[in-house]
Amino acid sequence: MTVAQQAPSALNFDCETGNYHTFCPISCVSWLYQKIEDSFFLVIGTKTCGYFLQNAMGVMIFAEPRYAMAELEEGDISAQLKDYEELKRLCLQIKRDRNPSVIVWIGTCTTEIIKMDLEGLAPQLEAEIGIPIVTARANGLDYAFTQGEDTVLASMAHKCPTSAQVQGEDKEERNAIQKLLTFGRKADAEKVESEYVDHQPLVLFGSLPDPVVTNLTLELKKQGVKVSGWLPAKRYTELPIIDEGYYVAGVNPFLSRTATTLMRRRKCKLIGAAFPIGPDGTRAWIEKICSVLGIEPQGLDEREAQIWESLEDYIKLIRGKSVFFMGDNLLEVSLARFLIRCGMTCPEIGIPYMDKRYQAAELALLEKTCADMGVPLPNIVEKPDNYNQIQRIKALQPDLVITGMAHANPLEAQGINTKWSVEFTFAQIHGFTNARDILELATRPLRRNSQLGELGWDKLIAKDVPAQV
Repeated sequence: MTVAQQAPSALNFDCETGNYHTFCPISCVSWLYQKIEDSFFLVIGTKTCGYFLQNAMGVMIFAEPRYAMAELEEGDISAQLKDYEELKRLCLQIKRDRNPSVIVWIGTCTTEIIKMDLEGLAPQLEAEIGIPIVTARANGLDYAFTQGEDTVLASMAHKCPTSAQVQGEDKEERNAIQKLLTFGRKADAEKVESEYVDHQPLVLFGSLPDPVVTNLTLELKKQGVKVSGWLPAKRYTELPIIDEGYYVAGVNPFLSRTATTLMRRRKCKLIGAAFPIGPDGTRAWIEKICSVLGIEPQGLDEREAQIWESLEDYIKLIRGKSVFFMGDNLLEVSLARFLIRCGMTCPEIGIPYMDKRYQAAELALLEKTCADMGVPLPNIVEKPDNYNQIQRIKALQPDLVITGMAHANPLEAQGINTKWSVEFTFAQIHGFTNARDILELATRPLRRNSQLGELGWDKLIAKDVPAQV
């Protein structure tokens, strides 16, 4: 039996010996500083870290960013200088110039190697300068690309207040989402409250653009589910209240550390749902939240069917085609499940790190989707070895490979359509209404090559590409 003919009867998990072939996780600064508007991020590392941030993030920043590099010199690394005094000087300068509500220290590989005690320095310094300091380790030795956000949110979860700590405040006024939903309707506050079912407080975690946050909050509101807060909030001063027994649910598959912190340290109850990516995932996410809160969901059949109907012009382009994931941003399982529901097949899902407990519902939905669509289950490879993956890609000849930026051009030279996985990280892909954006990205290389073929340019390009690269 050839590789292409293998059809496993259950999900098969492999673990190879490849490194994390991904962006450095300190790149999480690029979307977190925009999400938390009153924050400032201080990345503590070498000049190499600074070069990476300058080049990787320079293409996506259109305003002055709220992050900086604390560059470690030889004296710092050889422990000849006092870390505390230098960090104090930098944080006082940040306070004077920007006056943020929180300073986030991002540890890098170098701080790990020289054992810099950031967690020990932060409490003393924040008491001295009067600004909260959150410490997060986002080094590329231990974490993949998007797990940088996971470490930041896990650290920030410790800073979320309890009800006892905010007794003198109006709890409702702390929540920016609730203020947005009731804007201009203060007189109808009682009516707004009556739209919700009485249930245990629910906090959602994961950094999403404000329009997506509002969209998902409104989708839950239609079911009578009230979102008590989001982690992270738009402003650090509006972090959600989290008490023991609160329900929490994640929106991204790479937030397993945050989920563990909320369960173990804050004694929350995790709702283990598939993630709201694609109409199928969004429906499963809402249904699971409703079932845990004892609510009967309404109108989801029609809502999902309406979205699928609106996607047909894209789906017909990929129906019957195959997609291969090399592994980059930990969104691979969710994206593969959605694309399989769209009619594609997926022989392999490469993923840098797999937490089977946190992604259990997503994996179950993947199996169900493959069964419903009548396609073979994909092979899931954790920490894939890129050399081995290239050989499998050559054997399988998939119609589309979703990969990190490093491998896209070499694969294109082999005549294989590719799409950068990092584009899915920065795009708005969550919820019912953003499913179209996923397909816009996934079909772009196929549409491009189809148009080139119509013009006859594909043959011209093929002449200039060597047979083997």
